[in-house]
Amino acid sequence: MITLKNVTLRRGVKVLLDSASVTLNPGEKVGLVGRNGAGKSSLFALFNGNLHEDSGDYSIPAQWRMGQVAQDMPETEQSATDFVVEGDTVLLAARLEVAAAEATDDYERMAHAYTALHDAGEHDAAARAQALILGLGFKVSELGNPVNSFSGGWRMRLQLARALMCPSDLLLLDEPTNHLDLDALVWLEAWLKKYEGTLIVISHDREFLDAVTNVTLHIDAAKLVRYGGNYSKFEDMRAEQLELQQAAYAKQQEKIAHLQKFIARFKAKASKAKQAQSRVKALDRMEKLAPLLSEAEFTFEFKEPANLPNPMLAMSDITVGYPAPDDAPTGTAPTPIVRHINRSVLAGQRIGILGANGQGKSTLVKTIARDLQVLDGTITEGKGLNIGYFAQQELDVLRPGENPLEHMIRLVRDMTSAGKLTNQATREQDLRTFLGSFNFSGDMVKQAVGSMSGGEKARLVLCMLVWQRPNLLLLDEPTNHLDLATREALAVALNEFEGTVMLVSHDRALLRSVCDEFWLVSRGGVEPFDGDLDDYQRYLLEEAKRQREAAKEASKPTTVSQPTPVVEPAPSAKPRGSTSPKLKKEFQEVEARMAALNQEGQTLERQLGTHTHPHEIAEMGSRLQKVNEELALLEERWLELSEQLGL
Repeated sequence: MITLKNVTLRRGVKVLLDSASVTLNPGEKVGLVGRNGAGKSSLFALFNGNLHEDSGDYSIPAQWRMGQVAQDMPETEQSATDFVVEGDTVLLAARLEVAAAEATDDYERMAHAYTALHDAGEHDAAARAQALILGLGFKVSELGNPVNSFSGGWRMRLQLARALMCPSDLLLLDEPTNHLDLDALVWLEAWLKKYEGTLIVISHDREFLDAVTNVTLHIDAAKLVRYGGNYSKFEDMRAEQLELQQAAYAKQQEKIAHLQKFIARFKAKASKAKQAQSRVKALDRMEKLAPLLSEAEFTFEFKEPANLPNPMLAMSDITVGYPAPDDAPTGTAPTPIVRHINRSVLAGQRIGILGANGQGKSTLVKTIARDLQVLDGTITEGKGLNIGYFAQQELDVLRPGENPLEHMIRLVRDMTSAGKLTNQATREQDLRTFLGSFNFSGDMVKQAVGSMSGGEKARLVLCMLVWQRPNLLLLDEPTNHLDLATREALAVALNEFEGTVMLVSHDRALLRSVCDEFWLVSRGGVEPFDGDLDDYQRYLLEEAKRQREAAKEASKPTTVSQPTPVVEPAPSAKPRGSTSPKLKKEFQEVEARMAALNQEGQTLERQLGTHTHPHEIAEMGSRLQKVNEELALLEERWLELSEQLGL
């Protein structure tokens, strides 16, 4: 177990933990929460040995293996698969030992080395790595691509896959969802639920914490407070605790006031002097309770739009995608991503845009935001349309060398020249005041954006959006880097916004609270999604399963020409014997159930060939046996019904 006893931890002159104590047990899934700057990352540094306690006792089992995501951006020409395979430190050590043993004539050492290599899983290492890579949203065609060929966000996904590849007893994850789409997030949740070691995760995603954690560790006033349960349970318990604390403080204040009133009234009277003095002593002995100082809440609101065109815009048979690269040969055709979109966006709509990674969600948003040209068809904008765009990468709309005040001044200048000002105050002092309402005050208004944290950059983009008074908000992953308090402030502001919202996000709590309809971008088209987010998660898991199976089929040797048979439900047949509707219905149900079980059996057989974990193999073997037993019974009933129906 991990134990901290009266630990004090400092960063510079700042005390992050002051005589803090807590115990974390093996196998627990812990969510580490606290306001920004409370010391969450520093506590991680203590866990991984990069930081040492200033006083007190900290202990962790010496034999525990640790896995964590490297924060540096990988620079290598290795393939994605090879890069992730090397995250398995046990396998890597075994490979090095084999190489060293082969350089000697010590055959016993070589035998031990090869045995260790086999035990480390050399035979299926590439398959395990590729399962992680595909789960995190990469395409099958990208498995062999060099790491350097991917953008920064995708390289960080590879670092996450590498951490998951590492055999570990303790897994430390700091904001693992920041670079993930919803499909990759759902997959990661499923993976972490099966993880058997101790997990400690820092995240600002409420639903993610609820799904994967069973203990919450709160850094509060330089102390560590442990709560049994996930984040939602933590919130409930903390609210009750704060309510009791506030009630106790109020009660004590009443008692203090009563004592002080008695002392003031009778301290000059000789007959009451003794009682007054005893009350002075009682007041001195009383342990004063601190007033409840709730953490400063960040709130903001979108101003009422100057006008609300209806419809906001109409898309007529449009195709969206990317133009040919600048260095492409003349005449190179653009790359279409989504075709034949026919949708209208109305005033007041709250649209969540769903779709698996790479299907074109961001491409669609960028096209509506006028960052990309329509490849075909037309977009008709309503008169007075004013778009507020939050790009997935904040630096798409921010300039690293400028400070927040310069951004606001440039925004005023651009909107003035475009004739889009709608009675906003534009004096420098007004802009400073407005920035202050988004917690950019004092020296921060002159701080270069490039030196700011991801959360501060996101808050600046929100500030600029609100100032523009848009009537259509295009938000592409706006919660990346936002803490929980700011996410909740955003949800409240969006719910009160009178214009239209189009939202791409992996934050399911935000999608649930803001959106009342969904569009699904899938397989080159856009269609309404008739379901809720739970239905969509099931769709994503089924889609991921289909892609994994397709990848396995594609990786089989081409010399094998016998495809795995898939039993499809037989078409409805007209009975030549009995015409009982009840028998016909049962026959169709039995036939459909048999097809489903056949499919499940084939899937389990394939999985048994790729899984090596004893617990998983036992579970799948048990399930396969039950499937076969049920199939045998159904086949007997199917034959009976066939005879009765004259088939």
